[in-house]
Amino acid sequence: MLLTVALVLFGAASRAEEFETKARQALVIDALTETVLLEKAADEAVPPASMAKMMTVELVLSALKDARLSRETLFPVSEHAWRTGGAPSGTSTMFAALNSRISVGDLLQGVVVQYANDACIVLAEGMFGSETTFAERMTARAREIGLTSSIFVNPTGLPASGNVTTMRDLVTLARHLRATYPDDVALFRQPEFEWNRIRQRNRNPLISADIGVDGYVTGFAEGYGYGIVASMDRDGRRIDLALNGLATDKDRVAEARRVFDWAMTNFSERRLFAEGEAIADASVYGGDRPTVGLVTAGPVDVLLPVKTPAKLSARVVYRWPLTVPVRAGDVAGTLRIWNGEQLLREVPLKTVASVEAGSLTSRAADALQELLFFWL
Repeated sequence: MLLTVALVLFGAASRAEEFETKARQALVIDALTETVLLEKAADEAVPPASMAKMMTVELVLSALKDARLSRETLFPVSEHAWRTGGAPSGTSTMFAALNSRISVGDLLQGVVVQYANDACIVLAEGMFGSETTFAERMTARAREIGLTSSIFVNPTGLPASGNVTTMRDLVTLARHLRATYPDDVALFRQPEFEWNRIRQRNRNPLISADIGVDGYVTGFAEGYGYGIVASMDRDGRRIDLALNGLATDKDRVAEARRVFDWAMTNFSERRLFAEGEAIADASVYGGDRPTVGLVTAGPVDVLLPVKTPAKLSARVVYRWPLTVPVRAGDVAGTLRIWNGEQLLREVPLKTVASVEAGSLTSRAADALQELLFFWL
């Protein structure tokens, strides 16, 4: 069973004046401390629209990293890709010519800079034979990297039944891209890209605004509004956000800027636990010692709003009791840090020492204790 140990973190904390976003769904996270600064319907399922292209990019970058694909590899532009995502489609396109052959490197730029649907389909067909198979791999890969709710049915994000994501998944994906492919994410801030003698500017309007935004993508779905996934690096801090459900493109740009400004100026950093500091003791069943200490892998910092004193609390959650053998460094629980009702962040907890099997007498005593616990 899961056991929760409550901790109270005394001392001045703080809570910001109430901040409301116009977005129907939102998640804003400080990249360094992983503090959740704003959350609103972050797990509500919505169509990803062009924001699905981030997952398409991830699949391509993963294949390039593992040398399963080369940037110089040429893929043909099929009639399906040309009609569905190319010039005849009237959607975002890099104007790939029918029956031409385009390198993976150029197709990748088309996807990232121009949100090119034709480039997405050419990549899907070139890598896995069809959009359907590629999309199945997108969903499988999403689960591998921690996206828990997203389902992809095509590589473009064009309207299709069953195509869903959440703001939490989109922020998780953005953070994964930056951590896993630090050099390649520079593509997202490329100001323009020319193909077929047609030069197009980056379709993310915040890239050209010169405010510190260096990725990622926007999207629109009928009935669900305008969305954006973006990351800002300013004065040594990085903020990741995903917003959706805004009424117009103008609202999307203005609201993203407003949320970024609020996140960058209304919070200060505070250290709650030092590296190696004991957080709690976990009970061990049948061991040569009754408990083992739980610690974090590094220091635990959070961002706190700068106004209105309040109180922080934390909870340690682990599966009670731990069973032998326990190895030092095992991930055995989670530290959850709260400011009022707002969950700020979750931190894995590791065991500080090893615990081996105890004597027959100690194991019998533990068995009796467990029996009494459940009986009572």
